[in-house]
Amino acid sequence: MTVISRETAEHYTWGDVCDGWHLLKRQDMSIIHERMPADSKEVRHYHTTSRQFFFVLSGVLTMELEGKIHSLPAHHGLEIPPGEKHQAQNRSASDVEFMVISHPTTRGDRMDCEEPSSRLP
Repeated sequence: MTVISRETAEHYTWGDVCDGWHLLKRQDMSIIHERMPADSKEVRHYHTTSRQFFFVLSGVLTMELEGKIHSLPAHHGLEIPPGEKHQAQNRSASDVEFMVISHPTTRGDRMDCEEPSSRLP
C-alpha cells in the first residue's frame, strides 16, 4: 500500500481549465480530487453503470441533476445514481475543489447529452 496525496497523484486537465488528480484509479472504484475555476462547467452527461458521489472540499459546487439545481457548499455532498443526467458547474467567483467517488469507474461509461446545457437554468 502506498500513501497518496494530490502532490503524488496522477494529474490531468479537463474542459481546458479544470484539474483532476487520480487518488484511486481502479476498475471497480475511482476517487478523484478535482478543481474547477470560477465560471467553469462540465458537459451535461450521464453514466450507464457508474454511481457517483460528489463531496465539496472548498467553495460552492452547483450541480444540475435531472433539471434540479443543487448548491453544495464545503463539506456537503450529493449522490448521482446511474442513468441520471447531471452537470457540475462553478458559478462562483472563486475555485471550487471536490472529491468524486465512482463505483465502478466511469471509464467508457460516460454518455454526453445532446441537449445544450445553455437551456438549463
